[in-house]
Amino acid sequence: MKKILFIFSFVIAVFANDATTTIVNQGISLPKVVVEDASNLADIALQNQFFKLINGDLKVSAVFDVDENYYQNLYDGDLTPAINSNFIVRYELSGDKSSLLNLKIKVIDLNTKSNLYESNFSINNGQKYPFLAHMAVAEIAKKLGYTNVDWMNKMILFSKYISSGESEIYVSDYTLTYQKKIISGGLNIFPKWTNSIQDEFYYTHYTKDKIPTIFKYDLTDGKKNKIISGSGMLVVSDVSLDGTKLLITDAPNDQADIFILDLSTKQKTKITNYPGIDVNGNFVDNDSKVVFVSDRLGYPNIFSTDLKSSSVEQMVFHGKNNNSITTNKNYIAYSSREENKDFNIYLISTKTDYIRQLTAGGKNLYPRFSNDGGSILYIKDSRHQSAVGIIRINENRSFQFPLKVGKIQSIDW
Repeated sequence: MKKILFIFSFVIAVFANDATTTIVNQGISLPKVVVEDASNLADIALQNQFFKLINGDLKVSAVFDVDENYYQNLYDGDLTPAINSNFIVRYELSGDKSSLLNLKIKVIDLNTKSNLYESNFSINNGQKYPFLAHMAVAEIAKKLGYTNVDWMNKMILFSKYISSGESEIYVSDYTLTYQKKIISGGLNIFPKWTNSIQDEFYYTHYTKDKIPTIFKYDLTDGKKNKIISGSGMLVVSDVSLDGTKLLITDAPNDQADIFILDLSTKQKTKITNYPGIDVNGNFVDNDSKVVFVSDRLGYPNIFSTDLKSSSVEQMVFHGKNNNSITTNKNYIAYSSREENKDFNIYLISTKTDYIRQLTAGGKNLYPRFSNDGGSILYIKDSRHQSAVGIIRINENRSFQFPLKVGKIQSIDW
């Protein structure tokens, strides 16, 4: 059991630092935007929170220089902003959190005094109001020809520690403003979306007898189905592009290895065979290879194996603790421990010697690519607080959103 606990901690790697916003590369000149609220809600807290979401989403899009002050105006009011700017983003929110919410929003070009964009959005469940803001800003960025930020509309899936032997699984928006508990009771860890539609996810549950079991949970009807049971540890780390195969870490004989589980036949094929620890397998290069974390060098490092030839290749040649990986096409992001005990996230390619450091300082772990590969979500941890971090890779900017209560164990996007 001690060996399994060691392997478990090897996979989780929870470390920490303060949850603060970091923005780098501020020297780039961006168009200035003022946000104006034309709403008149009875729920003042909702009205204020929604302004912060619109304002924050515009910042995270990393294509605007957004004024942080709160401004109000009529939806069809005058075009004289309080400060010099290029655009006004003006919106009117109506309804309430207990039912339907509607949003009118437009972007005004102050040079031409004309609307560049105008549209309406609605959401049936007012509790999900953050997604209304995310939808609108993602659409604005797209319609104005800026970087695609449709990832804002995606749900975050995370496991949160409650107490010893107990953790819960939540869905949320990327800012953690909206949170809904999905799974509770016992140890529920390593949730993983089944597909980009985000209507189902896999997770590992430890029974009272400490037997790990992978379940698939359906968000549409609340039903869960057992996929496979194991012993020691059992984790879904990746899903094939067509959704028919899972990469799992299993330790049937207290020996962690990577397996491919065919969902149609339930056949399990072992793809690593090393007398040590192989965990956290991720498909790469159009599912032709698998990258994984192994202690083959006496410390955690990143390797890849070709599914046809079974050859193994070392991928990283710096650091003495490289772990918690994610992949997108031919790119790999991973967390690496520095000499000062910080953990930073790096980006490499399977096709070149390209390497790039994406974070600087603190404990930055468990990276997850967005579907388009342009952003990375990760956990930034401290002894007192966890936060969700977002790295905008091409824009070279980073943002963090703290979890007010509890510690995040693992996360998926």
